[in-house]
Amino acid sequence: MSADVSGVRRIEKLLIANRGEIARRILRTAHAMGVATVAVYAEADRGAPFAAEADEAVALRGVVAGETYLDAAQLLEAARRTGADAVHPGYGFLSENAAFARAVLAAGLAWVGPAPETIAAMGDKLAAKRLMAEAGVPTLPSVSLAGLAAADAARAAARLGYPLLVKATAGGGGKGMRVVRDAQELAPALAGARREAAGAFGDDALFLESYLDACRHVEVQILGDADGHLLHVFERECSIQRRHQKLIEEAPAPGVSDALRERLCASAVTAGRTLGYRSAGTVEFLLDAQGRFYFLEVNTRLQVEHPVTEALTGLDLVREQIRVARGECLGYDQAAVRRAGHALEARLYAEDPAADFLPAAGRVRVWTPPADPPARVDAGIESGSEVSPHFDPLLAKVIVHAPTRTEAAARLARVLERLRVHGVTTNREFLVAVLRHPAFLAGDTTTDFIARHSPARRRVPDAGELRLAAVAAALAGQAARRARAPVLRTVPPGWRNDPGAMQEVSYRHDDGEIRVAYRLARDGTFACRVGDDAARARIVGLEGSRLDLELDGIRTRLHVTREAARHWIQTPAGEIRLHEIERFPRHERAGVTGGCIAPMPGRVVEVAVGAGERVRAGQRLVVLAAMKMEHQILAATDGLVTEVRVTAGMQVDRDDVLLVLEEERGAG
Repeated sequence: MSADVSGVRRIEKLLIANRGEIARRILRTAHAMGVATVAVYAEADRGAPFAAEADEAVALRGVVAGETYLDAAQLLEAARRTGADAVHPGYGFLSENAAFARAVLAAGLAWVGPAPETIAAMGDKLAAKRLMAEAGVPTLPSVSLAGLAAADAARAAARLGYPLLVKATAGGGGKGMRVVRDAQELAPALAGARREAAGAFGDDALFLESYLDACRHVEVQILGDADGHLLHVFERECSIQRRHQKLIEEAPAPGVSDALRERLCASAVTAGRTLGYRSAGTVEFLLDAQGRFYFLEVNTRLQVEHPVTEALTGLDLVREQIRVARGECLGYDQAAVRRAGHALEARLYAEDPAADFLPAAGRVRVWTPPADPPARVDAGIESGSEVSPHFDPLLAKVIVHAPTRTEAAARLARVLERLRVHGVTTNREFLVAVLRHPAFLAGDTTTDFIARHSPARRRVPDAGELRLAAVAAALAGQAARRARAPVLRTVPPGWRNDPGAMQEVSYRHDDGEIRVAYRLARDGTFACRVGDDAARARIVGLEGSRLDLELDGIRTRLHVTREAARHWIQTPAGEIRLHEIERFPRHERAGVTGGCIAPMPGRVVEVAVGAGERVRAGQRLVVLAAMKMEHQILAATDGLVTEVRVTAGMQVDRDDVLLVLEEERGAG
């Protein structure tokens, strides 16, 4: 790293100490600025797009986060070997680790972020709250658990009062966080939060904070440079959350008036000035129903949701971070920062909302964002990408900007519906349900939105859409078989010497079965029967997966993707998954009666019951760690544990039997 005649440091090669979509996001701006890039990757990310798109990429030894992206020594060695002169930490991992920032600077590299002293001051969330209170920023009551025995922690919680929140002093993103509503929940919440925080941030320190049940989560973006210029870039609202992780973010915040916005932003600037803040940062607040706001934390890094501010203002926040790291002045004042319209972002996760948002893993068979309507898609995946159980399940962020909030919500919902993401379970349908919910459109967005309004966890297609999908799968399948036929391609597949015979195929959708029969007519149309209903269909166009189908006089453009017996049909309303039923089914492997199975690959961190123990419905049986979070496996019914097949520390695959639970029936 060197300086030019103006005293501005040159950053010529940037190492990105992160992965996934944020690594690609930083790559994009760095390349646009003429800066070369270095990626680092764990073994599970060897084939990830970010590793291929960087100018150079260095493999990290190890598998999980603690062995790879949290290993500061490996990251610095990668910078040394490639001649990188700067490090951008992205978000998560070591982005808010003051020791890592100091090590980067000590190695003679530029650190793209605030000063280590600032990170340290805000890295301890409890110390940060005390500092902000001294500066006159309102805060919520809290207490540190450092050095407290279990009994002392229980007494501290009682003094603070329930409900309360267990929080990790380091990091964010919902990791190491638990809501506790009574004393009985405290001990397991502390144990789980401590394990989770240690795995995500390498620091298991915790504190307790008063919990607001129905509030808004509002944050203010700030920017500062080394010359002391500091300004805000308006606010965002991030209240739509599950497990304390944000799902939908927007700007401007719908629950904030102009007068309140002025007070919020002024408090954020006060916080920044108290810290002597430089680079991009975010001051987070909780806002209650009376319009009172309370300081939550300062994220001394780039936020996942930064694109909504970029869409609203036209600023490139990664560019501003790199400019400040070079020693450049911002070059504009508060009056120059303007906003227009409304921006919304949805986080697309590999998870199953219908199964309490359990993360999913596997291979993404197809990834194709729609060309219309216009949207920004920051994705960490492409077709063929593997979603690893070892890291956060965020696949992509989808961002739209429109003149009004109503239009932005409608546009984002439509983009998500038209997005083709096949092969892994995602929260796409749930996001659409939130965006189209009347309460969301009315601006009734508080942190308990999901609990209060219960948006549909999955979409249930109507009979007409299922009929369309089944016919599309059947006719696309027959066209593909005809194209592969070495001879007699004009003869329908499965042809029999009977002009009246129809070809038949059956599909399973959820727990139901759909039977489709079809026969090619002389005029090129197909006489079809779906169940007991007759239909007339015509293939207007077929190119690759794209099918232009006319069914009973209504023409629809779809995409049909097939892999073995699995079919993914993308209709205008979203995805429908069909499983083709074999005409001569093979015997399937018998399952274990009463088996409690793993819903995902992961590591067993706790086995809470033993063989011979009677359990009640809803009781915790096993705790799995996967994708940087802990997941409790609960008893579905009262019963007797007759066999336990796992122990703490074991790695399990999806559908592995964890224990055998014999249901207890009433004496009747």
